[in-house]
Amino acid sequence: MNEENLEHALRIISTRRNSARTQQEERIQEIETRIPEVVEINRQLFRTSRNLLEIIRDGGNVSEQVESLRRQNQQGQAMIRTLLEQHGYPADYLELHYTCEKCQDTGFFQGKTCSCLTELVAKLSAEKLNQSVRFEQCSFENFSLDYYKGLHTENGGSCYNAMERVLYFCREYARHFTPESPSILLFGKTGLGKTHLSLAIANQVLRWGYSVLYDSVINFLRQVEREHFGRASGDDDTLELLLSCDLLILDDLGTEFHSQFYQSTIYNIINTRMNRNRPTIISTNLNYDEISHQYDERITSRIYTNYNCYQFVGQDVRVLKRQQQLQHGNG
Repeated sequence: MNEENLEHALRIISTRRNSARTQQEERIQEIETRIPEVVEINRQLFRTSRNLLEIIRDGGNVSEQVESLRRQNQQGQAMIRTLLEQHGYPADYLELHYTCEKCQDTGFFQGKTCSCLTELVAKLSAEKLNQSVRFEQCSFENFSLDYYKGLHTENGGSCYNAMERVLYFCREYARHFTPESPSILLFGKTGLGKTHLSLAIANQVLRWGYSVLYDSVINFLRQVEREHFGRASGDDDTLELLLSCDLLILDDLGTEFHSQFYQSTIYNIINTRMNRNRPTIISTNLNYDEISHQYDERITSRIYTNYNCYQFVGQDVRVLKRQQQLQHGNG
């Protein structure tokens, strides 16, 4: 684990623990004000405990008194729970409610790192990798189908209808996303909206609270390469983040430099995430034939057989926008 992210995560977990205690104290004060009977029951329980200490000090029959105290304590707690429910509160309203009940917001369970700490470190690491990505700029709402009107595919079909179906699928994919959702291949010529819809999906999935990693394939590969050959500072493990995040989005597949290390890494990412049943979204300007020509069969067979494939059609939206701006300027 990255030491900086680990320390940050431990601070967050410590804040959670302190917050849980503060909130419990506030609930206790609230109930003592609204249900005075609870105060009297707690006083009786306190007196019983004090009597036990006196018995232990004087050498009395401790075992019998402990059993008696246990029964009285259980009866008192049951009475408090009943009073809470009678007044419209949950029975466990006065208990400590941790964010992680497993480790009670310590970050460690049975001498080992708790899964909540591991997940939080991974989330912080993902945020660091994503810090240059402007997710909020791309949404489903600002994806305009107007740029596809009146255009036809090579087969004579309507570009508008085709892209309307792609937009609908991407919107529904994001709306119903789970870490077991299917993987997607978005392919088509440059400027047709692949990056926009990929970011729109990422934006929505992040709002659901899932971990998302987004960047170009070449940027991810370069970072993994630096860490693999010891040229990166720190103890980051980008590859493990890519393999384990809830949703991985690889933009611009095919623009990376061809090397055996890159090919092996791409295969490792695609294959491992497939085996872990983790979804991946790949966007590329390459068509089927170009993908098959550039990558070996191990990669292409997994994409073609395990990914839902959607083709983007039309004309370069960036060019069309520029033409509109020039027309408005001349007008």
